Amino acid sequence: MFERLAGQSGGVSKTSAGSYDVVVVGGGVVGSAVANFLASQKDFDGRIAVIERDPGYAHAASARSVGGIRQQFSTVENIQLSMFAAAFVKNAAAHLSVNGEAPMLGFNEAGYLFLAAPDKSNRLRANHEIQIRNGATIALMDPDALAARFPWLNVEGIALGAHGLENEGWVDPYSLLMAFRNKARSLGTDYISGEVTGLRLKNGAVVSVRLASGESLACGALVNAAGARADQVAAMAGVDLPVRPRKRQVFVFECRETIADCPLVVDPSGLYFRPESGRFLCGVSPPPASDPDTLDHDVDYSVFDKTLWPLLARRVVAFESIKMVNAWACTYAYNTLDQNAVIGPHPEIRNLFFANGFSGHGLQHSPGVGRAVAELITFGKYRSIDLSRFGYERIADNAPIRELNVV
Repeated sequence: MFERLAGQSGGVSKTSAGSYDVVVVGGGVVGSAVANFLASQKDFDGRIAVIERDPGYAHAASARSVGGIRQQFSTVENIQLSMFAAAFVKNAAAHLSVNGEAPMLGFNEAGYLFLAAPDKSNRLRANHEIQIRNGATIALMDPDALAARFPWLNVEGIALGAHGLENEGWVDPYSLLMAFRNKARSLGTDYISGEVTGLRLKNGAVVSVRLASGESLACGALVNAAGARADQVAAMAGVDLPVRPRKRQVFVFECRETIADCPLVVDPSGLYFRPESGRFLCGVSPPPASDPDTLDHDVDYSVFDKTLWPLLARRVVAFESIKMVNAWACTYAYNTLDQNAVIGPHPEIRNLFFANGFSGHGLQHSPGVGRAVAELITFGKYRSIDLSRFGYERIADNAPIRELNVV
């Protein structure tokens, strides 16, 4: 349970102006999900503030995401989080309506298609077994089955494919972010435009947050949901968090031929592509040697011509004749230890909670993580999905939990 504000006992504290029971640093999709689930929790009646340095979300990773939701992970907790996310967005009207108006999240349940070369087919099979054991509906397909199901796909060099048959696809990322934010605000959450510049600790707890404006907010608990700047916020509390900003680029292209019934395809090369409103989105992670820490959002357009186009043309013959029409860059909050999230309380600063380091799958896990952090703050334990393995202790112990399906 979080540290209550001084002078309070029993129940959740009633705070004065400038004082909050919970302060969430970061108003992107994860921070807004935390605020939403806390404010929706009938056993929590405290005061919540969300501090966001980019209130227009011009550079927010949440708004620049490709919006994917998939069960095809190698880590059980990630599978469970994604299954909850799919159920949540399918029932968004019940969860996120404000004044009778339901959000339109545009969930396109077309599935993910992971393709494996011969030397990686055993890993794909092993991941598939984990996914099926945990309730996912994923079909394994040999090259003949792939060619029959997706006749536009070149299966040369492919030994196996795994296609999500339900609860996989993509949503409109900005709509999900705004739905969480609007619902949280309708339930009384204060959104404050500002940048956190310092934390004050006393007796092993965070007691206040300092903003660049000079304002100070007292808090009973602090949630670090600062995305790519999470390590900076953690450092203010004297905590080393191995989450770094890494640039990822998304390119939009047009194809003259129709590619029917296209899922989000993940190629063995690391290339991914999916349809979007008559066009296609695509991208690929850079090699480690060319993946520095950066908050830069400049697009390197040569990546499309030199790297992506040859890969696209190899996998889909129709993509030999395409035209790149747009591009943008986003920032991954990349966990350098194991590319898995860091969730839960700090082992010593018990009112400091992490919701960080999602390494590209924060949007799809935001419903489950928001619920989980709200449970920890309200009840002092997880009540739905047990995310204890994602706790900070593994960071301190240098004990990674490797996620093998990182896109």
